[in-house]
Amino acid sequence: MAVTTAGALVKLDPANGSIIATLVPGGVVGDEVSASPDGSSVYFAARSGCKSEIESVSSSGGSPTSIAPGELPAISPDGSKLAFTDEPLLKPGCVPDQSNLAADFKLVIRTIGTGAEQILPLPPQVKRGGLFSPISHLSWGSDSVNLAVSTLAVQDNEGWGLYLVNTSIARYYVLPGPGVTAVPVTGSPDARRSYIREGIMLPDGNLFISRACCAGVPVHNTSRLMWEVSPAGALLHQVAIGYPNLEHVSLAASGNWLLYLAGQDLYVSQDGNTPSKLATGLIGAAWM
Repeated sequence: MAVTTAGALVKLDPANGSIIATLVPGGVVGDEVSASPDGSSVYFAARSGCKSEIESVSSSGGSPTSIAPGELPAISPDGSKLAFTDEPLLKPGCVPDQSNLAADFKLVIRTIGTGAEQILPLPPQVKRGGLFSPISHLSWGSDSVNLAVSTLAVQDNEGWGLYLVNTSIARYYVLPGPGVTAVPVTGSPDARRSYIREGIMLPDGNLFISRACCAGVPVHNTSRLMWEVSPAGALLHQVAIGYPNLEHVSLAASGNWLLYLAGQDLYVSQDGNTPSKLATGLIGAAWM
């Protein structure tokens, strides 16, 4: 399934990338959509003005159901929990009129059966500093407890992060705090100034990441590498060499299959082999 540049939630033919069904005709937010483990429902975020709402729709079509305000929905592998973000939209005309926005950034974990919510905010010392860490992607581990949280740059083109959050004990979604580990950047080129643009959990407990070089101002990216790494950041396998001038996001895994977007092009890899382009004109994708 995928989100088109026109904001439609669609099903794609895995053989050729053509659209075989449209589930939602417009208003869907990109990067992250998520299907229930049995494939019966699809979770997505719909935006109207400055507000976004998490919604679900049957994979066979029908009217969407509203769940809660937020974006970036990720359903757990056991289907019991839905993780999503509750963050202000940082676009002209939408930014709240207040000096410190850090308190408005939250990770929400909602129990599907009861609607109960666990809220993980930024740590108090981060809030006081005022440099918020917007979440850009969420990915559950196979245990439905650990969550990979990708964050955007804190300031300018610096501060990108990938955090492994143990939701059974964590109080915040970034460091410092219990149950949170930062995934370090390792290897070449220039590990010190490189950063993880986005990362997801793989079924075996390792990670699939989009590694970019280099952070700083002015922005000047010279490489994009699609790597499988250990939780300690060590390179295990290079899936692809990406395009330095394109964002590589919307990472997703299913069994031995990987996918990601390079710009608006969808690439698919089996068993970590060289990816092939499946479709174009997309801003989000995931497996069903």
